[in-house]
Amino acid sequence: MEFLYWLESIRTPVMDAVMATVTHLGEETFFLVIALLVFWCVNKKQGYTLLLVGFLGIIVNQLLKLTFRIPRPWVRDPNFTVVESAVEEATGYSFPSGHTQNTVDTFGCVARGTRRLWLRIVCAVIIVAVTFSRMYLGVHTPLDVGVSLALGVLLILFVYPLLEKALDSRRAIWWVLGGVVTLSVVFLLMTELYFPTVESIDAHNLAEGQKNAYTMLGCSLAVIPVFALDRYKIKFDTAAPLLGQLLKLLLGAAIALAIKEGLKAPLELLFDGHMAARALRYFLIVVFAGTLWPMTFPLWARVGKKKNENA
Repeated sequence: MEFLYWLESIRTPVMDAVMATVTHLGEETFFLVIALLVFWCVNKKQGYTLLLVGFLGIIVNQLLKLTFRIPRPWVRDPNFTVVESAVEEATGYSFPSGHTQNTVDTFGCVARGTRRLWLRIVCAVIIVAVTFSRMYLGVHTPLDVGVSLALGVLLILFVYPLLEKALDSRRAIWWVLGGVVTLSVVFLLMTELYFPTVESIDAHNLAEGQKNAYTMLGCSLAVIPVFALDRYKIKFDTAAPLLGQLLKLLLGAAIALAIKEGLKAPLELLFDGHMAARALRYFLIVVFAGTLWPMTFPLWARVGKKKNENA
């Protein structure tokens, strides 16, 4: 807490605004956009790897949160003040940091998948900036972000290359996908059956863990039909002229985000508020991103080519 108190002492309104903006790079929406960019426009194999690393990182992070149940800094020490704008996104327990984990997993995968030195430097700067922002804003301690950094690095160094090899195998990838689904099911069962029996657990934080568990179940289940349809039927190509890439990404991401927000209320009404609605919603998002939208890619490639030819 001493370090957080020092950061609190040097806060300024301008830095508060800057750090509040930087920290958004570690949120779910930004992970979704980066994953779609890589999956649709850069390299399909790297896209699958980024998604799976991200899923595994979230599952491990959330299980650790519910296992250790460490409160946020301002809860542990009422004399400590947090930047209020950061409180809304500071959901769940404090240890380890979810934003830091997401940032390391996302930009670590991007850095590992490119040979461009400038891009690797940019990814490293973003990781450091988001990690620092979580402490500056007062929502995490050095231990919270340090453990998340270590977990992310381990995933990038050891799990990333294993996933790459599995994607080149006709059989291994199905074991990997089945393993990710199994971990998601275990995560969900623990949040529904085990953690509710723990007396010291906070109801709000438990609900946050359950929300993430249903999200991961929907996402991981969706990857199986997406991969199967892509490998044996769709076989989409990420290549396209710049205009085609821009249209592909902007329109596709807009539709994916519209599905994310637009189906929320109807599905919750259909499932009477049960979190299974969340699992279905994220299942549909991943299916759209991995099957329906890629079917339109030949169109965007032709649009770009026609534009170039007319020029």
